[in-house]
Amino acid sequence: MRWRVLDYRTNNAFENMAVDEAIYSETIRNQSPPTLRFYGWRPTAVSIGYFQDPENEINFQQCRISGVDVVRRLTGGKAVYHGDEVTYSLVAGHSEKIFPDRISETYEIISLCLARGLSYLGISACLAPVVKGLTAKEPDLLSCCFSMPSGNELLSDGRKICGSAQTRTRGGFLQHGALLMTFDPSLSASLILVSPTLEQSAKLRSSVAAVNELLPAPVSAETLCDVLKKGFIEELGIDLECGTLTPSERKLSTRLVEKYKSDAWLWKRENRSSVK
Repeated sequence: MRWRVLDYRTNNAFENMAVDEAIYSETIRNQSPPTLRFYGWRPTAVSIGYFQDPENEINFQQCRISGVDVVRRLTGGKAVYHGDEVTYSLVAGHSEKIFPDRISETYEIISLCLARGLSYLGISACLAPVVKGLTAKEPDLLSCCFSMPSGNELLSDGRKICGSAQTRTRGGFLQHGALLMTFDPSLSASLILVSPTLEQSAKLRSSVAAVNELLPAPVSAETLCDVLKKGFIEELGIDLECGTLTPSERKLSTRLVEKYKSDAWLWKRENRSSVK
């Protein structure tokens, strides 16, 4: 079984989301093999989940004052400040039988791949338990993805090391997630939390594990991507072939950039039932 892999590169927030959606759309349309992609964010940005309200669930004015872009994702979940990190995305059509039709079980499979990859750096990660009705104790932390793990997301030393989100249709799914290389709780709180406090920053600090803070010597984003690829290969028994965007994906992503930049997309949303 051979998948395409798109190696790590940085883009702005609108390009990153446009490329993810273009790959998702074209994979479903053509029933192409899965694509695993790695990327970074330059300049830094805040992404919000599909159902979030940027006016009430993040510190939108502080983002504007700080020159931090804000983009609405196609996927659900909560807000993430994207700075020093590696983001992965995985797109697969419904014909890919490795993955079940349920979101939580797909999370589990992908998390096991990520955990195996992290193990090659000496980082031990495990899946968070699935607990119904679990919410952050501090109300203002509810808007922040890394405030606490969802079921089958990854924990290391009891702290969340990867935050993921997914959208799916009958044709397939897109899941992407952030692995933080380093973490600045005060900066994240100032951009995501509506009225950040020192106590909330401390709570974020205690709930988040960053890759390079768990290692005796820091690694590069490229090194992290290499071990993550190895994790997918060995966990799933697949082959990864380096590739590029197809001409149709490039054309579609160029068009979608304007969507993700638009106020219409940022401030309005439709009801969807297949995102997390």
